[in-house]
Amino acid sequence: MTQDSAAKFDATRAGEYAQQSRIALAGYDACHELSACMLSAMLGEAKPARVLVVGAGGTAGEIIAAATLEPRWSFVAVDPSQPMLDLACANIASAAIADRVEAVPGAVSDLDASPAFDAAIMIGVLHHLPGDEAKHDILTQIAMRLKPNAPLVVAGNYRAYASQPVLMAAWANRWRMNGAEPEEVQSKMNKILQGAEPPRSEDDVFALLFGAGFEAPIRFFSSLFWGAWLARRTSAEK
Repeated sequence: MTQDSAAKFDATRAGEYAQQSRIALAGYDACHELSACMLSAMLGEAKPARVLVVGAGGTAGEIIAAATLEPRWSFVAVDPSQPMLDLACANIASAAIADRVEAVPGAVSDLDASPAFDAAIMIGVLHHLPGDEAKHDILTQIAMRLKPNAPLVVAGNYRAYASQPVLMAAWANRWRMNGAEPEEVQSKMNKILQGAEPPRSEDDVFALLFGAGFEAPIRFFSSLFWGAWLARRTSAEK
């Protein structure tokens, strides 16, 4: 995530993030849990691993789920939004796993470029990046830091919002289901759409992954506009 993209995740939005995210994404916790399960299935049960977590700020749900499943994993958590990273660190401390997590305020490009990681997770980031170039760049930055054949979980919204009016209406109904009045529903939807530019299709997601040096993507979770995929770093450098 760029600094411009991160700017909307200020202290106010960080403070309401946990509750709002679970309304916005039906299956929020399941997505994080399945991400851990997929990585473990690729890496092997009970083996040590160093995992890069990109856009780690917020609930830290992906880190907590993975750390619970695999006690021998350690994590480097990167996020350019300090309020969101602070929130993640508080949740990590509450889960008593702070000794296994290194929090880095900044971008993936700020990390050493050597392939030091056994796996990576990036949840809820790609659709906040403007244009294909920024999306390609962050995936390439991740690929550079992964060992050959290392797995990546990437999750986020895809498909142009305006192209799916029924999904948009159902998405708004998530807020109504949780007691929001019409004005609040519209406000929440506007905030979700602010600066969002998801890949236009699953084929576009795959093209971005292939272009950045990943292969064999498979979708393992879906909820309205949201998708989650597992891919593998190619064995040869790109």
